[in-house]
Amino acid sequence: MCSAEGPRTFDVASACVAAREGKIAAWVDDYLRAGRWANIALADGLRLQERWWRGPLECNLDRLQRCYGPEPHMEIRADEAAWESHIAGIAASLTDPYALPPLIAMYDNGVLSVRDGNHRHEALRRRGWSRGWVLIWYNSQQDFTHHGRRLEGTSQALVRSQI
Repeated sequence: MCSAEGPRTFDVASACVAAREGKIAAWVDDYLRAGRWANIALADGLRLQERWWRGPLECNLDRLQRCYGPEPHMEIRADEAAWESHIAGIAASLTDPYALPPLIAMYDNGVLSVRDGNHRHEALRRRGWSRGWVLIWYNSQQDFTHHGRRLEGTSQALVRSQI
């Protein structure tokens, strides 16, 4: 997205600023509608009801479940050759985890399902990184509160906040 100041940056730092200002939903919407990471269908879907947001949080990648990829169990299946090509390109360019947009995950009955950033998740993992940044959305205040209580008791090895 471009503004009078130039292209907007979508990275961990800009997500942290948006979170501190109480504007994470707007940041996510702008991010999902802009640039090479655009995911208009998800942006439109998130507008269908009220959401509650948490993050950015640094989280163990193994705590995040991908929903997209070539594996038979994936909710949304990808062509394996296209998937591998995309992953290789992202993995080759990874140098700084703060420079990437946070992954976007949905909280669903205790599972954190990556809904945007499945390619980045796999590229991070293949580069040998065990942690990544995530924004989590909740479909109810109850889920937000419940998961927040669980996170308060979680060791720093699982997740930590940058805000």
